[in-house]
Amino acid sequence: MAKTDKPHRNDSPARRLDAFDRKILSALEQDGSRGYAALGEEVGLSAPAVHERVKKLRAAGVLRRMAAVMDPVAVGKPLLAFVHVDTVGWGKSQQTMALADYPEVEEIHSVAGDTCMLLKVRTRDTRDLEALLSLLYATPGVKATRSYVVLSTYLERPVQAGITQAWPVINHEPA
Repeated sequence: MAKTDKPHRNDSPARRLDAFDRKILSALEQDGSRGYAALGEEVGLSAPAVHERVKKLRAAGVLRRMAAVMDPVAVGKPLLAFVHVDTVGWGKSQQTMALADYPEVEEIHSVAGDTCMLLKVRTRDTRDLEALLSLLYATPGVKATRSYVVLSTYLERPVQAGITQAWPVINHEPA
């Protein structure tokens, strides 16, 4: 887990990504264990060229890390929930950030809207979710929570390198 005192900013990276960079990133997202020769073959570059680009992507902070994607059921955490957390004042505090120490807490976001923080959590069952919620309520500054238990997941993926170049135009005029 990457720990940071600073929130991830939504700024554009200092390094401009070209089509080859995006192809390399997409290929790595699909299978980060492939060697540079296999990546080069897939994206149309030599292995040394891919290696150099990956080094630059890492140095620029575009490619943060390589990670294994696990099956939640296989690791004993089939229950996925999103928890909205309402707090007194700004949501981020030393106490709320301490939730990152629990492996069931996968993501912590400061959000705009009708809540302060949004957590993505995976637990063994509803009892473990209840224990986590109990811990949240014992956290100084937490006023309320709203939990949304996921019934089915149709799409879940990490950040994608591709960018939609032209969104479809939807005609909103009455028929």
